[in-house]
This record gives sequence, C-alpha cells and structure tokens, in this order.
Amino acid sequence: MLIHGLQKMTLVDYPGKVAAILFTGACNFRCPFCQNAALVLHPDTEEVIPEDDIFSYLRKRKGLLDGVVITGGEPTLASDLLDYIKRIKDIGYSVKLDTNGYRPDVMAVAVESGVDYIAMDIKNSLDKYPETAGISNFDPSLIERSIEYLAEDRVPYEFRTTVMHELHDEESFRKIAYMARNCKNYYLQSYSDAGDIINPIFSAPSAEELEAYSAILRTYIENVFIRDR
Repeated sequence: MLIHGLQKMTLVDYPGKVAAILFTGACNFRCPFCQNAALVLHPDTEEVIPEDDIFSYLRKRKGLLDGVVITGGEPTLASDLLDYIKRIKDIGYSVKLDTNGYRPDVMAVAVESGVDYIAMDIKNSLDKYPETAGISNFDPSLIERSIEYLAEDRVPYEFRTTVMHELHDEESFRKIAYMARNCKNYYLQSYSDAGDIINPIFSAPSAEELEAYSAILRTYIENVFIRDR
C-alpha cells in the first residue's frame, strides 16, 4: 500500500487513543471541498514514504502510541489494505479506518479482519450525493449498505458529516437523520479551508446552523456531537 503522508501523533483523530495517521492516495469520489486535493487528483506525483520507514517508526513508538489511523484518499481502494492492517496489528496497535463507505464489501472484510474502529463520512442526503461527492454515476445502495452494516454494531464506529453553508440545509439533515436513524454516534464538523481544496468556493456554516442540524439529527440518533476540526 502506498503511503503518501505520515502524521506522527494525533490526540483527536482516534477517540480515546494517541495515534499516528497514515495517508493513502487516490479516491473514488471527487468531493469539491476535499482538503487532500493532491492525494485525490494526482497521487502519482506525491512522494511515497518507504514502507520500512513507516514500520520502523511504528515499532519504535510502541508504548507511546496506542493506535494507527488509515485515511486518504480512500483506503479501501488499496488492494493490500487487509495485509497492511494485519501487519500494523501484529505490532500491537489498534487500527482505525476512515472511509467514504462506497465499498461496503471491502469495509466489511476489513472489520472481519480485525479493524478496531470505523469512521464513515456521510456526505449529504442521498439526493445531494452526486453534487457533494463530485460523481455522476452514483449508486445510493452502496452508502445505504455501509450504514446498515455499521449500525449492526459489529465494531465501534462513528458517522460524520463535514458541513458547508452551500451544500447542506435543514431538509438535508432531516433525510440524513432518517437514513442513519439506527446509529449511535454522529459527528458534525464545520468546513474549513486548509489550503489544498479541490474547489475552494465553500464557506462554513454558522454556529446556529450547526446547532439546528444537530437538533434535527437528535430526533433519530442517540448521540450527536459537534467536533472542532
């Protein structure tokens, strides 16, 4: 698996864990608000961190780090994802996988293979997914299958939505709330411009909008949080 970025420590990306983050390249979405534009659009031009360097670092930091987050891009596109997860777990780490949920079968096999935590992005209500995910041939059943699978509590998980003033409204979240009605943990995070955006035309919602969306989600969902990015 090609790793294009390593964040050596995070206290916020893996709930309850001190973790490192590994960034893969390539994605099956083209979300216009994506903050990893280079990894998504031109992964072949990005530096690759040697595998030996990554595993050497992880072995040396054992005892100081608890977990490893695999994010992207979209990690489920990597053909050797499961092998990579096994190697990380063999060192003794807990593994969190970030995914857009568009490859439910791969996600399920990853869980069955020992992934300890899944964070799945829900981009928007299904009718707004093509615009929000930046793809035209969108299959809503793949997102629905992933949501249903995680809602069965096979592994600790969270759903999360990055909220933009231009792409989300109360009707969006009424539909999202019903779609994810059986889930336990849902996070809203405000859009921010980190400097490597595919199409930097968006703006953050107001605090009042975020609170209103949270209230809508809580009509169906047990735990809803607003997360600082």
